[in-house]
Formats: sequence, structure tokens, C-alpha cells
Amino acid sequence: MPRSPRDGPAGGAWKWSRTAHTQRALLDAARQVFTERGFAEASIADIVQRAGSSVGSLYHHFGGKSELFIALWHEHQLAHEEAAGQAVAEARKQGVTDPGQLFEAGARAFLQGSWQRRDLALLFASGDAPPGFEVLRRQRDREWIGQSDSLLHLTDVPADRVYAAILTSLIGEGSYEVAGARNRRQAESVIDAVIEYARRLMAGARPPGD
Repeated sequence: MPRSPRDGPAGGAWKWSRTAHTQRALLDAARQVFTERGFAEASIADIVQRAGSSVGSLYHHFGGKSELFIALWHEHQLAHEEAAGQAVAEARKQGVTDPGQLFEAGARAFLQGSWQRRDLALLFASGDAPPGFEVLRRQRDREWIGQSDSLLHLTDVPADRVYAAILTSLIGEGSYEVAGARNRRQAESVIDAVIEYARRLMAGARPPGD
């Protein structure tokens, strides 16, 4: 009996490709519907129609509307982290060693990502989200503070933690202003302003006893 081209390793790759394609289509459709209508008003029927998929497929791959929202948020956060990490790595490659300058490089990349994905940045800041989302956001904020601690060579004493939290909050709040800019030129002006405030804070408001 002839082997089907979908049997064996090649068939496994084909199935994986179809799975990835379906998941991507559902995520892209969810992004469109959520950003147009908000989470609460978005319907699963609208999402699967735009994705050219089915309700059963959505539940199979993600579990529901809330899980789609969270999956989009995780992608958004991962894109932020990758962009910031690459910017810091590139700065180091060019010989930058000053912790403040490295933080600035990562922060600028983060802010630029908020403009590039401004629809998602505004969606996740809107407050229209599934139950439990704010807990995830707070957990992620603490992770960003920890990364700032490490990059700036801070300690775990309260003053340093507060300092890192203030810097991280400045970048986070600034990212929403960037996302809400009317055009790219205004977004770049906001980014420059946020970076300048961060630079001043790092230069003139070090933690007590530093």
C-alpha cells in the first residue's frame, strides 16, 4: 500500500505546519477583533470567521477567548523582551559598559516596540481584559523590575528596589503615551522625552547611600 505523503516524519512536519498556521490565523484575527471592539464585546464567532477557522478549532488550540487574549499579551511581552535584550547586546558589542547607558538602550527599544504594536499596547492598558489579567500584569511588572535591578547592578535593599521600580514604571507609563501618539514623529518625541527623564533620574536621584 503506497505511503501517504503525510505519513512519517514529513507528515508530522506537515501537521505541525498546519497547526502553527491555524494558531497564527486565530491570533491575528483575535488581535483585530479585540483592538476594534475590546475584549468584552469581542465574540468568538467574529474571531473564527475572520480566521477562516471554527469554534472547535479555537477551543482546541487555545481553550477560549480569555486564553487568546493572554496568548497575545505573552507575545507582546516576549517581543518587548527580545527587542530590549538585542538592543542591550548591541550596545555592549559596541563597547558600552555604563549600566545607565545600557538601560537607556533597552528602554528605547521597549518604547519603540510600543509604537510598532500600539494597537496591542493600548488594548492591554485599557482595563478591558479577562479576569486575572491584572495579576499577570503585576507579576510581569515585578519581573521587569528585577531585570532593571540586574542591568543597573543594584542590590536587593529597599532603596534600590524602589529606585528600580520608579525607573521601570517611568518606561511602562511612557510606553502608553507612545502608543497613543498621533503619528510616528510625535511618538519619537515622546520616546526622547521619556529617555531624558530616565537619564536625569539616573544622574541625579540615586538611592540614598549609593
